[in-house]
Amino acid sequence: MKISILIPVKDFDIIALVHNMKDGMAKVPEFCEILIGDDGSSEEYRKKYQALAGDNVRIISSEKNIGRASIRNRLILESIGDYLLFIDADTMIRGTAESFLLKWLDYVRSGRVIFGGVLYQDTPPGDPDKFLRWKYGREKEQQKASERNKHPYTSFSTFNVLIDKSIFSKFRFYEELKQYGHEDTLFSYQLKKAGIGVLHIDNGLVHEGIETNKDYLAKTKSSIENLSKLYDNVTDKKAFESTVRLLHHFWLLKFFHLTRLFAGLFIRYRERMEIRLDSSKVSLRLFRFYKMSMFCVYREIHRRRKLLPIFNIPPDII
Repeated sequence: MKISILIPVKDFDIIALVHNMKDGMAKVPEFCEILIGDDGSSEEYRKKYQALAGDNVRIISSEKNIGRASIRNRLILESIGDYLLFIDADTMIRGTAESFLLKWLDYVRSGRVIFGGVLYQDTPPGDPDKFLRWKYGREKEQQKASERNKHPYTSFSTFNVLIDKSIFSKFRFYEELKQYGHEDTLFSYQLKKAGIGVLHIDNGLVHEGIETNKDYLAKTKSSIENLSKLYDNVTDKKAFESTVRLLHHFWLLKFFHLTRLFAGLFIRYRERMEIRLDSSKVSLRLFRFYKMSMFCVYREIHRRRKLLPIFNIPPDII
C-alpha cells in the first residue's frame, strides 16, 4: 500500500510543513511521496517550492491560477499512491509528523474517506483583526470525531482528509466552481449520492492561515453565493440539504414565510453587522444571522434571474 501526500498551494510558505512531512515519511514508508500543487504562485514562492523538489517531493505547477478544484484534480492524476492524503498548505502539525502519519495507518482499512479534523490555537491571535475567523474555527470547526461522526457529511472537509484513489475513477472535484466556497460541500454531496461513507477520526492539523475579519467576510459572501447557485442545480435537494446546516434553518424560515423579511433585514443592516463583526467583540450569533439573511438575499436574486442556464452542472456530476 502506498499513500501520496497532496498539498495544493498558492503564495504560502510551506517549507517547514514539507520538511516535517519528509521527516515523518522516513519513518513511515507507506507514505511514498509529497506532491505540491503550485496554483499560479508568484515567482518568489515558485522558487521556494522548486527548491523543495527531490527526495520523493514533486512540484506540479500551473502558470496561472486555475482554482482549488482544478489543481487538486491535477495532483490526483500525477499521484502514484493507492490512497491520497489531502492537506491544506496553511497547516501545522501538533506533535510529530511520525505520529500524525502513523495514526492514518490505524484507520486506512476502516473507510474509503477519512477526515482527520481541524484544530485551532488555544489562545486568540494577537491581532484582533483576525478574531472572527479564529473564534468561528474554535467553536464550530474544531470538533472531536465523536461529534463529527454524528453528521459525517456535514462535517466533511478536504482540509485534512485521506481518500481511496479509486473513488476518483467515478468523479473529480468540480472545476466550474472558480470562486471560494462550498467546493467541499459539493464533493460531500457527491459522496453521499454515491453511497460512500465518511469516517471521522481525531488526527487533526492546526489551521494557521487565519484571514483578517474583512477577508473572511468577503470569502463568506462568495461561499454563500456559491451555495445558492449550487442549490439551484443539484438534482437531489434533500440529500444536498442534509450536508449543509444553514439549509435546515433556511427551510424553517421558508415554511413560516420569513425569507423576504430576513433578506430585507440584511439589506438594511448589512453595514452595521459588518462593522460589528470586524471588531474584537465578535458575536457568532450575529455571524449566523448575517450568513442566513445573506443567503435569503441570494435566493431572491437567483429565483428572479433564473440562473440555471448560467451555472450548468452536467447530470453525471450531480
